[in-house]
Amino acid sequence: MPFTRVCDHRRVENQSSVSDLRPQPGAPVRSGIPEHGRIPKYYAVKVKVAALIDELGEGGLLPTERDLAVRHEVSRETVRQALRELLLEGRLRRQGRGTVVAGPKLEQPLSLASYTEGVRRQGRRPGRTLISLDRFPCPEALAPEVGVAAGAPVWHMERVLLADDERVGLESTYVSEARAPGLDAEFDPNSSFYTYLHDRLGVSFGDADERIETVLATPREALLVGTPPALPMLLIHRISRDTAGRPLERVRTLYRGDRFSFTAHLGRQARPSA
Repeated sequence: MPFTRVCDHRRVENQSSVSDLRPQPGAPVRSGIPEHGRIPKYYAVKVKVAALIDELGEGGLLPTERDLAVRHEVSRETVRQALRELLLEGRLRRQGRGTVVAGPKLEQPLSLASYTEGVRRQGRRPGRTLISLDRFPCPEALAPEVGVAAGAPVWHMERVLLADDERVGLESTYVSEARAPGLDAEFDPNSSFYTYLHDRLGVSFGDADERIETVLATPREALLVGTPPALPMLLIHRISRDTAGRPLERVRTLYRGDRFSFTAHLGRQARPSA
């Protein structure tokens, strides 16, 4: 039937166009791109700029958009799209009116180690900037996570995370006033909260539950962290307990997706004997 023939013809055409994108056996490949593959112009520029990034090294100044457009015979908008992806991936960063090669991403272990420990382990200087420290009656939904009854006083502390004075994250901590009664007077907000709890208050962390997701920065979050609006961020929710299993704190931390990666050590659990 004619209808069947038309459908079959379209199906064959679609298969042919898809096969054009696949590298043929023995065909040369440039950085993962088939020699005859159909790719967007911006992606071809991105691959070439990525190679230039490797040559320049950390801190190297990238040519201007105009120079790159002339060099690769494309429009400035095509170059801009390629650079935008490399910025989001953390390969580049803006510096003044120019663009430079970014350093390696910070590796944060998924463990009970504090942010301070993770940053120092990589030879970087950790820091924090206090945004707010407030005390308020605990909402019912938060109460079981910090181990108090609804309405009991809890602290909310919000801080910008720094690495070598670069803003890299935003941390919100909730803890009961009973756990840290002198938090507003005794605690240095530029220091590690975990160290304060352990050394000053004798509180030791036992375990924690974490949930990780990707989100887009809100305009307020982007302003605080110093990134463009809607930048992809890594969001970690943590509920911690002390060594007796009692709820201790609830933390919500946003990490810049272009500046962080996370590591975890995995081990095979022993199978129960039959």
